[in-house]
Amino acid sequence: MSFSVKPTLTGDRTVLRPFTEADAETMWEIIGDPEVVRFTGEPSTELTPGRLRTWYGSRNDRPDRLDLAVTDRATGELVGEVVLYEWDPDARSCTFRTLIGPRGRGRGLGPEATRLIVGHGFEQLGLHRIQLDAYGHNHRALRVYEKVGFVVEGVRREAELREGIWVDEVIMAILDREWAALTSTVR
Repeated sequence: MSFSVKPTLTGDRTVLRPFTEADAETMWEIIGDPEVVRFTGEPSTELTPGRLRTWYGSRNDRPDRLDLAVTDRATGELVGEVVLYEWDPDARSCTFRTLIGPRGRGRGLGPEATRLIVGHGFEQLGLHRIQLDAYGHNHRALRVYEKVGFVVEGVRREAELREGIWVDEVIMAILDREWAALTSTVR
């Protein structure tokens, strides 16, 4: 198994596709959105448009992770990203993260994009476990993750100081057998 193949995944509302360097300008806007910053944290390095062009232009060359652009199927507009990373081949596990910009929120794009990449991880890549962590005050994301099938495994209490307030990190995961049980009842 490898993340070197960068697929295009199509749902009813979204298309997940490989990134291109040209996506950097829109991602710059999305990453700068106040709600995205509030719920994803500050980047570890100072971001510039040039760094983002290099970053998104190099995503397809990475065999150890899968970064896909989330686009609105009806318009083709780039609205965010979904990522499987921190791949552990021995444990057949990885970490998931997503961010959806303002033009993609409230329309069911995030839940569908999450289902598409999680399904790909289990059904095509043979993963056993996909985990994530989210801020405890990010209620919208936590509802989406629970709806998709992620289970809360724990809470790192007051794990980070954000804007003068200590916030919790919620640790969640879904296993291959849980995904299979959920999707067998849907199909």
